[in-house]
Amino acid sequence: MLGPVILAASRSDRMRRLISAAPVTKQVVDRFIPGETVDDIVPIVEELTAGGLELTMDVVGEDITTPEQAAAARDAYLALIDRLAELELGERVEMSVKLSMFGQALDGGHELALANVRPVVEAAAAIGTTVTLDAEDHTTLDSMFAIHEELRKDFPQTGCVIQAYLFRTEADARRLAESGSRVRLVKGAYKEPAEVAYQQKHEIDKAYVRILRTLMEGEGYPMIGSHDPRLISIAQELARKAGRKLDEYEFQMLYGIRGDEHLRLAAEGHRMRVYTAYGTDWYGYFMRRLAEKPANLRFFARSMLTRG
Repeated sequence: MLGPVILAASRSDRMRRLISAAPVTKQVVDRFIPGETVDDIVPIVEELTAGGLELTMDVVGEDITTPEQAAAARDAYLALIDRLAELELGERVEMSVKLSMFGQALDGGHELALANVRPVVEAAAAIGTTVTLDAEDHTTLDSMFAIHEELRKDFPQTGCVIQAYLFRTEADARRLAESGSRVRLVKGAYKEPAEVAYQQKHEIDKAYVRILRTLMEGEGYPMIGSHDPRLISIAQELARKAGRKLDEYEFQMLYGIRGDEHLRLAAEGHRMRVYTAYGTDWYGYFMRRLAEKPANLRFFARSMLTRG
């Protein structure tokens, strides 16, 4: 399987230099990451929201090695929130954050990440929106969930992400499926060992359905992070059986993937949120998008051959 190979490459400095230097790379990256600055992204935000979609915004960048870089990541999100306030789009656009960007992996990283993310969550709440904590590799999750629990004491709308391929996630879902919770379920996009995660697609898909049933039958707000048509249909059926109205759950998909489906679901009355990333440190995010779906890799390879 190519996925694990690509994920390994996402942590390789040599591969980063090689791919970043390819003349065609930026043209392909733009499919998934449509801008580098807040000013770049504002027209995208306005276009998508005008089309009936909602967004979650991700300022890309995970290779944080100093507290100063972590503080800069915090400030980048605060600048984004300021622009959303100017656009009066707080109720349509939320933020997704990776705690690694806020210093989680540094010495004293748990406390540092909490200190850096709190003002972002506070600022988001002030303009009528919220923040979702993205899940990263399994070694970071206990810290992420602890920070999530702490933030929810003052900001109960703070969301989190759980990953279907991890063995632990069914128990996490049962714990999180409570009133007021917001939980995004994804398949998972990090290279994880067989000791902690399912390795086969059919096993991951079955786990996804089991976990989604738990969320739909619970009292929280499920967010279905998938582009898989079959899982989308199953999600709709599980929602119907659980007696959920269309505004009691939502679908989430990545910018640049299945855009027609985004619009179709929104036209049917579903809440459809587009995960939209921007920034200059795009490499890790881009490589995970390639690893998640063979069609993405084929798209990149074809572009390298035809435009390079």
